[in-house]
Amino acid sequence: MSIDACELCPVREHALCSCLNDEERIILSSLSQRRRLMAGETVMWAGDESRICANLQSGVLKVVAATTDGREQIVSLVYPADFVGEPYTTEIAFTVTALSDAELCTFPRLLFERFLEEHARMGNLLLQRTLGALKDARTRMLTLARLSAGEKVAGLLLDMAVRAGRHSYLPDQSEPVTFDLPMTRGHMADVLGMTIETVSRQLTKLKSAEVVVLSGARTITIVDGNALKKRAMAA
Repeated sequence: MSIDACELCPVREHALCSCLNDEERIILSSLSQRRRLMAGETVMWAGDESRICANLQSGVLKVVAATTDGREQIVSLVYPADFVGEPYTTEIAFTVTALSDAELCTFPRLLFERFLEEHARMGNLLLQRTLGALKDARTRMLTLARLSAGEKVAGLLLDMAVRAGRHSYLPDQSEPVTFDLPMTRGHMADVLGMTIETVSRQLTKLKSAEVVVLSGARTITIVDGNALKKRAMAA
């Protein structure tokens, strides 16, 4: 990928490489390759050799853990500007699959590890993000164990509004915000440990309370961000 491609990158200001100067970015871009995924396509399989790392430029990915009897659980979501992959490990721990059409900026793992060792700022930022992901995972454990169905759905909607390409969205902003949900209600149910019927009921409640407006299968408008935030904290 050339530096021109980096300059046109939609997540340049938010991705891991945002800490680099132009000269460093040129070096990193010389190692990179753009990869497009169709919805449902898997980019990493649990148990396979860890070969690549990547920045997600567009779309949403799901990170999935599987039990020995084949059951699957979505353990996290990857949004634009997020990093995906496992440096310094030889085997992939979780399967990573595209929930929507997606585009990645990929790097060979071994070359990326060498680059990290030579560029401490980027290594430090990766550590910060890894610790943030650990915090999110612990919060998700609380979500699945303690929060009500209404709190879970409201919290997920807020998270998607902020992270699915809308980094500037704040729950207390006065203007409504409209976006396409990056996943189906079935995927939402998998993430939250609920049934599709329960997710649908909670979305209907939010619509009836005029907190959100639902248009078609995926399009949603958050009409009252403050009300949604309150429901996320205490439904």
